[in-house]
Amino acid sequence: MPANSFIQRSRQLWWNAIDSIRDPDSRRQISKALMVAITIIVFALIVIMIWWSSPPRAFEPDNIALEMAAEKQHDLVTGYTSTATLITVAKSLLDKPGGYLTNDVMPPSVWMDNMPNWEFGVLVQIRDYSRALRNDISRSQSQSAEDKDLIIAEPQFNFNSDSWLFPPTESEYRDGIKALESYLSRLADEQQGEAQFYARADNLAAWLGVAEKRLGSLSQRLSASVGQARINTDLAGDPNAHQSTVTQNEKITKTPWLEIDDVFYESRGSIWAMIHLLKAAEHDFSDILQKKNALISLRQIIRELEATQATVWSPIILNGSGFGLFANHSLVMASYVSRANAAMIDLRRLLEQG
Repeated sequence: MPANSFIQRSRQLWWNAIDSIRDPDSRRQISKALMVAITIIVFALIVIMIWWSSPPRAFEPDNIALEMAAEKQHDLVTGYTSTATLITVAKSLLDKPGGYLTNDVMPPSVWMDNMPNWEFGVLVQIRDYSRALRNDISRSQSQSAEDKDLIIAEPQFNFNSDSWLFPPTESEYRDGIKALESYLSRLADEQQGEAQFYARADNLAAWLGVAEKRLGSLSQRLSASVGQARINTDLAGDPNAHQSTVTQNEKITKTPWLEIDDVFYESRGSIWAMIHLLKAAEHDFSDILQKKNALISLRQIIRELEATQATVWSPIILNGSGFGLFANHSLVMASYVSRANAAMIDLRRLLEQG
């Protein structure tokens, strides 16, 4: 077709399209088609957001360890369950419905904030346990050398949680998972003795000391949903203590209204991961716990924390006053967290006794 004929044909099609838009009936049909298309797109995005907002299912650490050992033909040695649980928690963070959403920059992920906060809570527990594994549990004493795989794994999980590209966060965390899997393989190899997991009371107490501080912080942040006047107790118990700058003797702490659901879902994610790690500790540290007569205490802590994972039937996180007409989901969760925190402090002190 000659170039001039092609240009004339294109112009004719263009003007025909414009004329059809000018026609009232055509405009109505186009408007209806656009409205239907927009409605379908919005509905699809809402369904995807609801699906991606569902946390991964809970799992039994003992079963996961057995399945992983059978698949890899490993012996189920001391520490295998805890390490396999840490690996599974990290994989769940990346492979759950929708994948890892914190660093997404496209709809609908960019409009979601509950699941990214849940992910951050899980990530904090992964970081805490991988640090405890590197610094305490895998070492026989303070002068012993660090495990070569845990030296890689621990800093990988401390990479920026919202890096979208160059490099993406997921690739860094998967490198950490690979290092943990390498440590797990060496741990199960009885022909070599470099990789170790020392199930001792002081090692478990060291991790519990970090976990109880996390629970204490979450409890305070959840309770601050309604605001509270707190007396400054920072230097209480030590008459010779000092601090850098002077602070008020009494201050009001209150979570901003738009951040209440953020704190709630971060707490749920953190506790979700902690429950699995505590169940794994029940298996690997069972002899120590039974000797200290502390197994029941650990199970009670797990039960208190499991209560925080109940289904939230409200479409939003309610923030009613303490004895008001409406529920306050943050205060309900704070009550469970506070009890678990107090029990964990008692458990740690019991483990530290000679």
